[in-house]
Formats: sequence, C-alpha cells, structure tokens
Amino acid sequence: MAGHSHSKNIAARKGKQDAVRGKLFSKLGVYIMVAAKSGGGDPTTNLRLRYAIDKARSVSMPKEKIERAILKGTGELEGDVHEETTYEGYGPGGIAIMVEAVTDNRARTGGDVRLIFDKNGGNMGLPGCVGYLFDRKGLILIDAKKYPDEDAVMTAAMDAEADDFQNVEGTYEITCEPVKFNGLQEALLTARYELIDAEVKNIPKAMTEVDVELGKKLVRIIEKMEENEDVQNVYTTAHLTDEMMG
Repeated sequence: MAGHSHSKNIAARKGKQDAVRGKLFSKLGVYIMVAAKSGGGDPTTNLRLRYAIDKARSVSMPKEKIERAILKGTGELEGDVHEETTYEGYGPGGIAIMVEAVTDNRARTGGDVRLIFDKNGGNMGLPGCVGYLFDRKGLILIDAKKYPDEDAVMTAAMDAEADDFQNVEGTYEITCEPVKFNGLQEALLTARYELIDAEVKNIPKAMTEVDVELGKKLVRIIEKMEENEDVQNVYTTAHLTDEMMG
C-alpha cells in the first residue's frame, strides 16, 4: 500500500541533534528513566525500556550511564522527578505541531517551547487545539530492503493484530492501537525482524501538502524544538520532503 512517509514527518530530523553527543545522551537518559519508571527496570519484560536501551547503545551511550538512568527510574538511585507533558500549537502557515517533552520543571520547559514557537513564525495554543488532528498509534518501522519478502513481514504484523501495513519509500510502516503495541513489537522481534524505530506516537489523520519554502520554515522550527534537552518528539501534519530538509 502506498502513502506518505511517517518516518520523515515524525521525529525524523535527528542528524543535527545527534551530533551533540552530550545533549543526546541526556535526552536518552531521561527516556530510559521514564521507561523504567513506567514499566520496571527489567528490559526483558519492559519492551519500552528494551527499545530505549537499544536506542542508547546504537549511539554508543556508555553502559554506566544507561545503568544509572535505569536505577533512577526505578527509584533505586536518587534523581530528579521527571514527568511527560505535551504542548500544542501552530507553526508557520498555521500548520499543526505537537511537542512531547519529559521535564523536571514544567514552567521552564513550557516557557522554552513557547519562545521557540514565537521566534520561528508560530504560536503555542491551548491543550487540545491541534490534538484532534492526530491519532495516538503504535508505529514500527522496518527496513524493506533488508527484508524483501513483503508478504512475510505483513503476515507477521497482521497476525500480531497490526491495524495497517504500508511499504513507503523502502520502509515498512506498521501501525496498531497503543494497547496492542507491546504484543506487536514482541512478535516482530521474536520473528527476528530488526526494528528501525518502535514507539507509540502521534500520527496525523491527514497530511497537509506544503510548498518548499514553507516546508523549510517548518523544518527549522521543528529542529529548534528538538534541540531543547527536554523535548523528546515533535509531530506535524505537514508532508515534508527531502528537499525541504536539505
């Protein structure tokens, strides 16, 4: 099935931020803490934690930093109390943007996010102002080139109660209801498929086509959001192309 690439539009512009290793490790540490806090410190039973650890290892985050983050999350080691929060607003051209953050200071993070909106042609709105434009879904990405038997991957996904399966520009994009996510992820891992990404995310119900100039402005505001240490994910309804991200 064809469709817009969610992998390009959902928290997809990581190259610049990944270059700043200290900031990246800080973000991943918080991500691991929150995963351990919500589901326990054992990655064999906490798939969210397992994925967070795999993500940290993929960028060579030191083992001791990963272990400390887990201990902080489970309360075995003292640390700041972090909570998940979401901000909603409009980017240039009135395009919807949602920002997911994990913070130990809501006032600081909210002020930072508002300033980024204001300085980059957007404005932060009230809770719910754009949320209705997105569906909360589990999203798993698999490299189609690595697994060319599309029917086999699709069968494995659908047998594990996936909602939808698409091959978009060389990537299998598999979605499911949030309550089905852990089971679907486990089934695909058990079938020995390597996952590019696996997370419950906000997926646009419909994509908005934008011209290159507006697209570049949207990419700029998204990148500014992602540079903030508290921000974990940024979502937009805009269909962003490679040309806009250049």
